[in-house]
Amino acid sequence: MRRRAAAAVVVVAVAALGSGCAPGEQAASGLAWSECGGGFECATLRVPLDHAAPGGERLDLAVIRLPAGGDRIGSLVVNPGGPGSSGVEYARAARIILSAKVRERFDVVGFDPRGVGGSAPVECLDDAQLDAFVALDTSPDSARERQALEAGSRGFAEGCERRSGRLLAHLGTVDVARDLDLLRQELGDAKLTYLGKSYGTFLGAVYADMFAGNVRALVLDGALDPALSRLRLNADQAAGFEQALRAYIATCLAEDGCPFRSRTVEGALDEVTGLLRRTDRQPLQGDGREVTQALATLGVLTPLYDRNSWPELTETLRQAFKGNGTLLLRNADQLTGRHSDGTYSNQTEANTAVNCVDGAYPRNAAAYGQGAAEAFRRSPRFGPYIMWSSLPCAYWPAAPTFKAHPLKAEGAAPILVLGTSRDPATPSRWARALAGELESGVLLEYDGDGHTAYYNGSGCVDDAVDRYLLTGTAPADGTVCPGIG
Repeated sequence: MRRRAAAAVVVVAVAALGSGCAPGEQAASGLAWSECGGGFECATLRVPLDHAAPGGERLDLAVIRLPAGGDRIGSLVVNPGGPGSSGVEYARAARIILSAKVRERFDVVGFDPRGVGGSAPVECLDDAQLDAFVALDTSPDSARERQALEAGSRGFAEGCERRSGRLLAHLGTVDVARDLDLLRQELGDAKLTYLGKSYGTFLGAVYADMFAGNVRALVLDGALDPALSRLRLNADQAAGFEQALRAYIATCLAEDGCPFRSRTVEGALDEVTGLLRRTDRQPLQGDGREVTQALATLGVLTPLYDRNSWPELTETLRQAFKGNGTLLLRNADQLTGRHSDGTYSNQTEANTAVNCVDGAYPRNAAAYGQGAAEAFRRSPRFGPYIMWSSLPCAYWPAAPTFKAHPLKAEGAAPILVLGTSRDPATPSRWARALAGELESGVLLEYDGDGHTAYYNGSGCVDDAVDRYLLTGTAPADGTVCPGIG
């Protein structure tokens, strides 16, 4: 699973909340850094495969940093979410994901979590098999389609066990949180300063609950609620995408060039439904590939993450209604990590592998069918797809390492939780819940669209987050930042 009346804030001295270094001083680091282009430095962090057996097999985790431009407070570790997204690649975008004032005072640090990208990546299927897997019909409406989905999901789990079996039990967020604390120590920071988006908020909350005394400032943007079951998270997320689709359509209908024949939101939603059903009967074509219903659903869903991508969704639908699935396919490839040459990153494999051990999923396919039927009532376009997409977890060979429950992080410094009112992937109710569960949680809401809030156009959000990162002073709990248009 990733993107807003400010209250008065009392500013305190930065030095009182820093890492213990004098301004401009570089913290001691146990990592061996080397230049890796663009002003960045790279290193490798060695961690135990099994934290319960620290003397055993080790994993090498890829780490990157952009050194602070001025008087340094410490390190700011960033995580883009997923799970399965590369923290190294996210940090490489530091100049467009963080304000200049934050980059001036912090080394921006990213790392690929275990099992992801450059950090002992989990592998399950070859590229051709992944093509077939992501194209599977994840809204089955016949016995044949359901049998194919069950077989494909079981095959995915078996492939992960065959190729990456020793890793699977050690890819959960509890293990990653322990890695994160080792990283903090190697960076020379007495306490952690962290920005996590989407799934990265779950990592941050787990970290705070495990290492409350090591928290300096955590920004959890686009929050997950760790107290919810995995299927409930699926159902809520599907409803969030449904809400975002409605918001997009309402905006589209008020603009010139909107591709819908109907001039009502409900009518336009029916047109989207019709498009997806047609791809179920007869896939569209795009760049020589078939655009199945699953890929078409992903192609509609992906641009909903970011309001700035709504014009792209308009053109995607315009072409799809004419029978051209090229843009649907391009959008789907973006979300699944498929490159133009037909190769994949391990994003899809890592996402499934982490999710399957981060919660207790049902072990029988019937439960997913029931969940899909319930999710359909809240989200006819996306509910079945998102619910059935978790089916590999029914066959997963590794036991879950996290049980859903509220995380309190007792004794931690204030933790800033951000929620966007019409966030498609992480509904704002999750942010409100997490802020209430954390003993020191502070809620900042953005009345806007898109996934996550910080550095996405709202000066109100950006100012509040920057002030908190720089000084440790959070906005008043429940502050709401207005939308930007």
